[in-house]
Amino acid sequence: MVQLRGLRAIREVWAGDVLFAEPPFASVVFDSHAASVCHSCFRRQEKLQRCGQCRFAQYCDKTCQRAAWEEHKQECAAVKSYGKVPNENVRLAARILWRLDKEGSVVSDTQLAALEELEDHIYDISEDDLKDFKVDIHNFLDYWPRSSKPHTVDSVSKILGVINCNGFMVSDQRGLQAVGVGLFPNLCLVNHDCWPNCTVVLNNGNQSAVDTMYHSQKRIELRALGKISPGEEVTVSYVDYLNLSEDRRRLLKQQYFFDCTCEHCTNKTKDELKMAGVPEETVKEITEYSRTMLENMEKARIEANYNEVVKICRECLEKQENVLADTHIYQLRMWSTLSEVLSYLQFFEEASTYARKMVEGYLKLYHPNNAQLGMATMRAGVTHWQAGFIEIAHGMICKAYAILMITHGPTHPITKDLEAMRMQTEMELRMFKQNEYVYHTMREAALKNQPIRMMAEPATESIKNLFRRK
Repeated sequence: MVQLRGLRAIREVWAGDVLFAEPPFASVVFDSHAASVCHSCFRRQEKLQRCGQCRFAQYCDKTCQRAAWEEHKQECAAVKSYGKVPNENVRLAARILWRLDKEGSVVSDTQLAALEELEDHIYDISEDDLKDFKVDIHNFLDYWPRSSKPHTVDSVSKILGVINCNGFMVSDQRGLQAVGVGLFPNLCLVNHDCWPNCTVVLNNGNQSAVDTMYHSQKRIELRALGKISPGEEVTVSYVDYLNLSEDRRRLLKQQYFFDCTCEHCTNKTKDELKMAGVPEETVKEITEYSRTMLENMEKARIEANYNEVVKICRECLEKQENVLADTHIYQLRMWSTLSEVLSYLQFFEEASTYARKMVEGYLKLYHPNNAQLGMATMRAGVTHWQAGFIEIAHGMICKAYAILMITHGPTHPITKDLEAMRMQTEMELRMFKQNEYVYHTMREAALKNQPIRMMAEPATESIKNLFRRK
């Protein structure tokens, strides 16, 4: 991460304005999502078409396959020759080097930094991470085709180092889950601040139009969260703000090798709120207990043992009640997980209670235009709608829509979905106010006539950090 350079606004911008958009220099789907996500547009699809040559890459259709062929062509032959698929680090490094060999390290007039100018921090890597790093170098050299231009161990190390501290998490089309990693040179120049003035969102592009003139490639967009004056530095947050300043600084030092000196870390802003409760001695005891329970809960969640997750959360919340404040981050994490899992298990009424508490806590901690706040408010609104609480649901969906219009923009799929939901809840709310009994009767009849549809399974890799952790 380049921490000394940074970018500054050259004109006045306002909330929701796009400061720049940038396609990836190269990107790959995570190993864990290789069979469920299109390798071209990164959209999640139930049915994908497999590449007939390497049998690894998967696409929405022939249009996506053609769009990806230039980037996949050499990878396709390499995978076929190698006889197996290397991990995402090696695949991304190979795609970067193939493009470097063909086009050089600056591929457009709008690219502000050459790849060799980006930090790799190889000499700062810990001993444990260094072992994995050396394995990646070894696997890369085995995978790299003899027909391609040879590269030294130093040049391969440089690219893998750049990926380690500059690899950007790429989301699916709904922006709800990280499904891949890419390298965006201009984005790497944007410095960190725990209370930033910008956010980054992935636009998956459009390859579905009949006329290729209307096709657009996937790209990240840097969007302003509020007014930025000319000459003011633009910043993004590399880590989730819902951590104590000490934990954020530790994560930033560990992953990006710099000491955060932002105002919120220096002054430990909102740290007291995040650990608040009474009485003090009991708070310490329950905080330690909650930390252990969060670890147990996360383990059960990864194993998809959702009944165990619910049990752990309920036990923990019973202990936290009347001790921890509604802004205590461990209680917020319990509310967040429990509301999500209960929605998945279709206990909507109970889920809505915890979702509402979660949003009320988030409002006291997050920036008013924070994307995480917008997504959490949207989820809470949908949960309240499913529970039949139409008035609260509509209010939350309207609030979420206002935030996501700034963080994601009006054309993003999740904003469009939210707009449709806003119109639907508005119509239902009018019906509810005209005749509450008729509204509930019609709602129950409509739900009975529809087959029960399970909610999306709780994501294990939600996007809370901007760049990928090693």
